[in-house]
Amino acid sequence: MSQDQQQVQKFAKSAHINYVEHLDDKEKNTFEYFVTEHLRMSGIYWGITAMSLMGELHRMKKDEILEFIKNSFHKEIGGFSGAPNHDPHVLYTLSAIQNLILLLGNDLNTFLSEEDIDSIGKFIGSLQQEDGSFAGDKWGEIDTRFSYCALNTLALLGLLETCSNYRGEKINNTRYVDTEKAVQYILSCQNFDGGFGVCVGAESHAGQIFTCVGMLAIAGALDRIDQDTLSWWLCERQCSGGGLNGRPEKLEDVCYSWWVLSSLAMMDRVHWIDIQKLHNFICNCQDTEKGGISDRPNCMVDVFHTFFGIAGLSLLGYQKEYDLKTIDPIFALPVDVLRNIGLETPYTTRYEV
Repeated sequence: MSQDQQQVQKFAKSAHINYVEHLDDKEKNTFEYFVTEHLRMSGIYWGITAMSLMGELHRMKKDEILEFIKNSFHKEIGGFSGAPNHDPHVLYTLSAIQNLILLLGNDLNTFLSEEDIDSIGKFIGSLQQEDGSFAGDKWGEIDTRFSYCALNTLALLGLLETCSNYRGEKINNTRYVDTEKAVQYILSCQNFDGGFGVCVGAESHAGQIFTCVGMLAIAGALDRIDQDTLSWWLCERQCSGGGLNGRPEKLEDVCYSWWVLSSLAMMDRVHWIDIQKLHNFICNCQDTEKGGISDRPNCMVDVFHTFFGIAGLSLLGYQKEYDLKTIDPIFALPVDVLRNIGLETPYTTRYEV
């Protein structure tokens, strides 16, 4: 039976709200809980952003989350770790700042002092390498993801000169990173097929493409790549079942409803894929009784795929039908959250909520 002939599950918003709200009520003395501890900061981001998109952020335990973020901040270094007693890393620094923006908005200064914000900027700057790339932490791994995390973090804090919320006068026009060098490095990573990988010459992958396209968009340099070739590669990621994969010959996966779609959205090419078939694939990956979304139909749900499935439905244009907020494809936050901190993007000007 083709997908078009299969029954499509209805979007189970109430079940998803209940699933995310009670994620932290689960058993905390299990092996699985401890081996995923280093991901906790990003897990919080996936959960509360999903709740924000569904208009239910108020259900989350704000004070407990803020305490967790506080205990994961390394003041002397300027970075955040994935959980207390772990090393600071640019990935979790971005997640922490995204969480704070979601929970506090313009009241960020009640949590971070100007000295704290300056130290975060300096931490990000210390990770930039001579060729413009970024390391993730002091151990030196290089990955195009880290370039995106670096510029996104600076932009959300008003520390990047290419963004509308730049607080130049308050920070003595400090430039924490060399933005042009960062752009040049990412441009050097574009492959013959239009895609991007983890570094120069690496295989094109949809996840890395999102980070590279997003970083270029934040830097105001999206017009410097071959968007048509890249968009063609991205739209070819749609499989016969309607879902998207991350590279050729791989299985479809709900998370690519974000990585692929957000990249296409930044280049105004969402219509290059079959929107209805992707919608159906996402909806059929739901657990409509207990809530949550999985990578593929009939698999185990998790907060990661739940967030990216809901974000994908928002990017596909189902905000009104499912009562969802609009997510910004560049910053991966609801447009009203970005507007609240004065950060303008094509989506914040195009959509009210």
